[in-house]
Amino acid sequence: MNTLSGKHIVIGITGGIAAYKSADLTRRLMEAGADVRIVMTNAATGFVTPLTFQALSGHPVFFDNSDANETTGMKHIELARWADAIIIAPASANTIAKLAHGRADNLLTTLCLASEAMKCFAPAMNRVMWDDLSTQANCKTLIQKDWLQLGPDSGLQACGETGEGRMLEVSEMLEELSHYFKSGLLQGINIIVTAGPTYEAIDPVRFIGNRSSGRMGYAIATAAQEAGASVTLISGPSHLQAPKLSKFIAVESAEEMLNAVLSDINDCQIYISTAAVSDYRVEHVADQKIKKTQDSLTLQLTRNEDILSTVASHEARPYMIGFAAETENIIENAKDKLLRKNLDMIIANDVGQSATSADEPDIGFNSEYNALTVLWNQHGHDAIDESLGEQHFDIARKSQLAKQLISLIAKQYRINKKQHAQNTA
Repeated sequence: MNTLSGKHIVIGITGGIAAYKSADLTRRLMEAGADVRIVMTNAATGFVTPLTFQALSGHPVFFDNSDANETTGMKHIELARWADAIIIAPASANTIAKLAHGRADNLLTTLCLASEAMKCFAPAMNRVMWDDLSTQANCKTLIQKDWLQLGPDSGLQACGETGEGRMLEVSEMLEELSHYFKSGLLQGINIIVTAGPTYEAIDPVRFIGNRSSGRMGYAIATAAQEAGASVTLISGPSHLQAPKLSKFIAVESAEEMLNAVLSDINDCQIYISTAAVSDYRVEHVADQKIKKTQDSLTLQLTRNEDILSTVASHEARPYMIGFAAETENIIENAKDKLLRKNLDMIIANDVGQSATSADEPDIGFNSEYNALTVLWNQHGHDAIDESLGEQHFDIARKSQLAKQLISLIAKQYRINKKQHAQNTA
């Protein structure tokens, strides 16, 4: 699986002769399927023109005097939320020092401070500058802050000297980036993810449905596979392109989704239900299109079998994770659903919330962004003690949230598995 495909990547370019290599990095990332945006420091524009990167990426370039290049529409906070990864290549000694000490005196350093995305830096400088104790200390500080250091390489430098400090070759950077997106946290684990809406037929042309796009479920399925899991994604109708996973099953109704889940549940260790499943279906579906002959139409609805409850009571019960899409009393309703449906974890989000300012994106259904609160049973779903763990994730792109969720799910799954082994010993 190409882990760079579909990723939103910001390339930060600082002042240095190696800036010409960033053009090849941009091109190669685009070829790998990534969506790329470029941020340049003013010093970088003295080495390579912004027009070069605009042509390669297909998007305007961001830099400090952005009023002159029509990029004011995406401020640093918006760009920070947009990114899955920020790669500073080349990273000058000056920028490395600023980042190590939390300075934010230009667009690039401000962006890095404001983003929760994965961050990488590729040092590029003279060998003496690289060997300087301050530079070495600053790099160690960034690594301690979970930055990934790419290089540097050794060889002939632009100054004519030979030694360590050259920017790592683009092919090696791409290889390291691909590996970095693969966490291995769920290596060898079989996971079922349900996503999207379900449609319940009224007649051959009409149905009852909901506004779920499937974005969150698709993002979670992709993040789980990147973490090493074998993933089966069971999806209701969605306009999204199906990700390349171990198995993809397209369904339409709640009954079809239930049957698809049960057909694979025996080999499943973790079940993640992100689908917005219809609670009811039409009891008598018309064989032909219903004509508009009366002022009102009454449909008799009957309740669908609850997929979560059915799986939770299954003999080969997996680790159970549900979603609670709510419009009010978010935490209270999510906690009730967690306990009532015998789940291990529940992920709550407010689908009735709209952006409160122009700088804040909408979240929930049909949005690329979300904000989540996760609750989980700390002592197992069947424990008498109902004390819950809780973690909140602020507004971010769903692909970013998915990676954070998978990390939390992997951690809690291992804890749960260990507790279960101790209880049955």
